[in-house]
Amino acid sequence: MALNNPAFNNPAFQDPKAVQTYPGGPQAANLGGQTQYAAAQHAGVDAATNAHLEGMYAAPAAGAIETDRMTVEDSVLKTVGLFAVLVVMAAVGWVWTMAPVTVENPNPTLMPWIVGLLGGFVLSMVVIFTSRKKVRPALIFAYAAFEGLFVGGISAYFEFIWPGIVVQATLATLAVVGVTLALFASGKIRASKRATKVFLVAMVGYLVFSLINIGLMLFNVPVAGGAFGILSAEGPFGIPWGVLIGVFVVIMAAYSLVLDFDQIQQGVRNGAPRQYGWLGAFGIMVTVVWLYVEILRILAIARGSN
Repeated sequence: MALNNPAFNNPAFQDPKAVQTYPGGPQAANLGGQTQYAAAQHAGVDAATNAHLEGMYAAPAAGAIETDRMTVEDSVLKTVGLFAVLVVMAAVGWVWTMAPVTVENPNPTLMPWIVGLLGGFVLSMVVIFTSRKKVRPALIFAYAAFEGLFVGGISAYFEFIWPGIVVQATLATLAVVGVTLALFASGKIRASKRATKVFLVAMVGYLVFSLINIGLMLFNVPVAGGAFGILSAEGPFGIPWGVLIGVFVVIMAAYSLVLDFDQIQQGVRNGAPRQYGWLGAFGIMVTVVWLYVEILRILAIARGSN
């Protein structure tokens, strides 16, 4: 009857080999065949073994530092650290952008935006192509700093034109990240090979479209519909193409987050070295910044069309 108890469904209670690890050895496990003398003879050994096991269970679980292996908790801490650097540098970028604004000169500077964008792009390429040999946290922190300048610069510039847009974009970004994380943690959404292939094709298509749109804007081609090129042009039902395409891109960014979470879990399961947690944090930061900028642009296009 005891074997019907779910508490005894553990392999330790079902695998015959588990008896070898029983406190006191195989003889102690054969309780039905033990004599009172044998039980007394092994009592001291059993007591010492049980005390050792109790000490093991009472000891705290080994973490990333003790094992030097990647864990979800350690990756989360690294991600928080990177975003702390990004937020601080975003404040610097914001102040730098708005510093030259006066009554005589009402235009903010684009310098933090440009410096952050170029610096972040270069460092991201360096991190990606050198991480196969060695993960360098210093480069990833430097990337977070440049991304902070970019985010702060572009946010201040958009806020100057459309007051209140940064708060809206930030809340929307947090909502998308939170919902995606909750769905992933609950197991309701997972990365699949087919969905990933579709995602990669869509990413390449969006990249090509973005390059074409930038080219049209630079050369002032009439087909370009405004400050955001084709994205500013009116689409179906009077909705700008930028809003329609932007919603699709936000969905792609959300799936990219799912891929990031899945990769971190895979690294933990594979027993990857602890330093690879920095790459997981780096990947999440890249995706979240991309998501924020896309949402910021959607709101700007929507408000600019009104």
